[in-house]
Amino acid sequence: MIGQLRGRLAEKRPNQVLVDVGGVGYVVQVPLSTYAALGDLHTEVTLLIYTHVREDTLALYGFVSAREKHFFEMLLSASGVGPALALKILSGMNVEELVPAIRGGDLGRLTKIPGVGRKTAERIVVELKDKLEAMTLEAEKPAITSPAGVEADVISALVNLGYDARAAESAAAEAKREAGTANFEKLLRAALQALSAPKSRSARGTA
Repeated sequence: MIGQLRGRLAEKRPNQVLVDVGGVGYVVQVPLSTYAALGDLHTEVTLLIYTHVREDTLALYGFVSAREKHFFEMLLSASGVGPALALKILSGMNVEELVPAIRGGDLGRLTKIPGVGRKTAERIVVELKDKLEAMTLEAEKPAITSPAGVEADVISALVNLGYDARAAESAAAEAKREAGTANFEKLLRAALQALSAPKSRSARGTA
């Protein structure tokens, strides 16, 4: 069971990275917050790993913080939430937003996350609300991202979350007008809010 990887960041995409550890490349699925917090290519990174084994498939999910990994595992304990959906949930909202949404039973906010329907949101609230009472939140450092290429990264991230390219481009442009030249996570949140508006629901892809 792999619990941690430390190595060179060989490839970096919004939902996946390749970590070179002594010449062996490990493909690791990551949430957008971890992607944004990672440094440049070829720098050394350390990821906390959740290893998911199912039949003949072994998948690695990586996180830069123990708190985020813990929350990922907590999401997996909810009925109907698998690793792929848990990763989408953490990409759609950060932990500081998710915790009050779950504690307060805010189904409206939860169902804005791609892939989370009302029944799934209800199960998450019912099954995780009590567990969250013992969870201590720490302030998270804002992700450092160069203004150049931020909009392109946001578009790529939205496509990976299941939105079609044209809707992603439109939402990213609208978010930039509203939020200005912001860091990756701030611009992404604004784009997701734009896509979650009633007029944009039909633009959501089925992936």
